[in-house]
Amino acid sequence: MSAIVQRFSIPFTYAVYFTEGIFRPGNDLLAGLFPPAHEGPARLLAVFDAGLVQAHPHLPEGLEHYADHHAGAFRLVAPPMQVPGGEAAKNDPALLTRIHEAIYRHGIDRHAYVLAAGGGAVLDLVGFAAATAHRGVRLIRVPSTVLAQNDSGVGVKNGVNAFGSKNFLGSFAPPFAVINDRTLLDTLDDRDWTGGMAEAVKVALIKDPAFFHRLEADAGRLAPPVRDAEAMARLIRRCAELHLEHIATSGDPFERGSSRPLDFGHWAAHRLEHLTGYTLRHGEAVAVGLALDCTYAALAGLLPEPVWDRILSLLERLGLPCYVPELEAHLDDPAHPAGLFRGLREFQEHLGGPLTILLLRDIGAPVEVHEVRFEGYRQAVERLRARAAVSAS
Repeated sequence: MSAIVQRFSIPFTYAVYFTEGIFRPGNDLLAGLFPPAHEGPARLLAVFDAGLVQAHPHLPEGLEHYADHHAGAFRLVAPPMQVPGGEAAKNDPALLTRIHEAIYRHGIDRHAYVLAAGGGAVLDLVGFAAATAHRGVRLIRVPSTVLAQNDSGVGVKNGVNAFGSKNFLGSFAPPFAVINDRTLLDTLDDRDWTGGMAEAVKVALIKDPAFFHRLEADAGRLAPPVRDAEAMARLIRRCAELHLEHIATSGDPFERGSSRPLDFGHWAAHRLEHLTGYTLRHGEAVAVGLALDCTYAALAGLLPEPVWDRILSLLERLGLPCYVPELEAHLDDPAHPAGLFRGLREFQEHLGGPLTILLLRDIGAPVEVHEVRFEGYRQAVERLRARAAVSAS
């Protein structure tokens, strides 16, 4: 037997920019991304989240005017497309086909660009289309929600749902660039403003106690009705920094192993989204998932009670939920296909290998476990229900 073994590596580099008024003619950021080319201006296909356009009706026309103003740098191959926002974007295979068809019809190749503007679900959808057309075309992301600007929009994952499983089809494909425009957040409803902060709490808990302390200090300004823009800008930037740092330095940016630290709290979150028919938004589901795993860790004697209370108190002060009735779905039958605990199996199946769940010993002190006690999680659900009842009264 003989073999030829070849090893190579490819460095990935992309920037996350922070700006205001991305499509104002005097803002040269977007136009400056396109390198000079002998064949003329870069070609760009734009796809907008319909919900973003509803909130900012001027955006598609604004991009067209911007392209006219910067005609030497790039040109639009067609008027901006629109696709539905929210989880529906990831549940409809016809939308993926529609974007692939537009990429094909307008001749978007590996030297051209796709711009996706919207919430995390639309960025996932368009990102997967871009990653699979011609085995990958250049993608510029313009996240328009708190959740997308601080987490999903700045990472390397793309995907859509299939076979009742979240992100079953997907790719790891770093974007060409990410542009966070803080003015796009002004029109978010309170749920989307609040929900995105769950990912900041998550990454602070596993990466940065000082950031957690800052969130505690800023909670009153971050939560509705105050919605302080400067406090939110700090949150988004630090959260994005921590996510990018993990991707770059963890040694496993494409999740080849069985560990997924940035998915702390997500095994339950993804399951709860499904059990609620996606009426529970992703950030809200993550908050509940964090509360559940932290409560389990506290009951197991892993996480000190005062720290557990601080964590849940911060979630509550930010306006995030810590309990929903769907947590109790078939708690007495861990194997029930419609139950909460199916989420553990799906979490393991997504990567393969041993079950790997992240829990906390303290803020900034995560620990991985490979088995859990279902009775402990049942007790955790009961404790969260009791706390929610006290809060409601």
